[in-house]
Amino acid sequence: MSSELLDALTFLEKEKGISKDILIEAIEAALISAYKRNFHQAQNVRVDFNTTTGSIKVFARKNVVEEVTDSRQELSLEEAHKINPQYELEDVVELEVTPRDFGRIAAQTAKQVVTQRVREAERGIIFSEFIDREEDIITGVVQRQDHRYIYVNLGRVEALLPAAEQMPGEKYTTNDRIKVFITKVEKTTKGPQILVSRTHPGLLKRLFELEVPEIYDGTVEVKSIAREAGDRSKIAVHAADPEVDPVGSCVGQKGGRVQTIVNELNGEKIDIVRWSEDPVVYVANALSPAKVLEVLVNEDEKMTTVIVPDYQLSLAIGKRGQNARLAAKLTGWKIDIKSQSDAEESGLYVGEAAQEEFESTEEEL
Repeated sequence: MSSELLDALTFLEKEKGISKDILIEAIEAALISAYKRNFHQAQNVRVDFNTTTGSIKVFARKNVVEEVTDSRQELSLEEAHKINPQYELEDVVELEVTPRDFGRIAAQTAKQVVTQRVREAERGIIFSEFIDREEDIITGVVQRQDHRYIYVNLGRVEALLPAAEQMPGEKYTTNDRIKVFITKVEKTTKGPQILVSRTHPGLLKRLFELEVPEIYDGTVEVKSIAREAGDRSKIAVHAADPEVDPVGSCVGQKGGRVQTIVNELNGEKIDIVRWSEDPVVYVANALSPAKVLEVLVNEDEKMTTVIVPDYQLSLAIGKRGQNARLAAKLTGWKIDIKSQSDAEESGLYVGEAAQEEFESTEEEL
């Protein structure tokens, strides 16, 4: 057992990165508990693990005193001198008390300690690997599901996809390969727990980074994302280089790049708009595909009034207000949409016909 244990400790140090010294300390501590438990001993003991021979010995530690009151903890000066004349009062004497059949107990205890430490080390390695991947995208395989989670196999660990993070209407079957966004990695008593999402806006951003080299290398920057998972998303992009078309880069030739992302998200519609620091331009772009006539900005209340042609009103607002809602979330501006006729009636907007009439009147005067 001795040589086998030493070989095992050396292997674990090399392959698992677990320090041999730490393992030996843990084994010695466990053997002290095993000795006291199995041999009903309460004295102060020390276990010595010889790292050269692999032998294990147990030593009782006793204080040298004038008068012994507890023989399990103390030794008289006279008895100490029989062992070594140099002992003095208050010295500690170590006496070997290794039981005859302690080897079997030692082997079993060592195995338990090593197994536990290996499990802890592997959990630590997995945690370290995935804590660095928070807010990143990863591909996993659907293993099983219950009313709370879908369990996604990420290789050495299972991730949890909560019901609230699953895309509406999306069906998952065993062995499906899906891309998920890692939202949280935390330590638990059962090992690392990894929570993932299919609805997080970060998933959309990472997918664009995978499909659009210009985003990955920083030529095109994703400024903002607004998402209603499974239905529709808006993403605002910007390129510092005026020669680069950020929207065209994301769309790709014949729409190939964005279509790959749409397919991954099971048909979720994606509007790609050009970002601008000018709220008039940005809000107008964000309401795409609707055509905008004018944007009136209230800087103090961070609010805009957007005027659209009458026939574009329903398109600008969107089904159940979705287009306007996503545009407001994307830009960070409140958006109030008015039709051209309503705006003209309230004096917020002067149409082309009214403008021409006004100009001709001025000429006559």
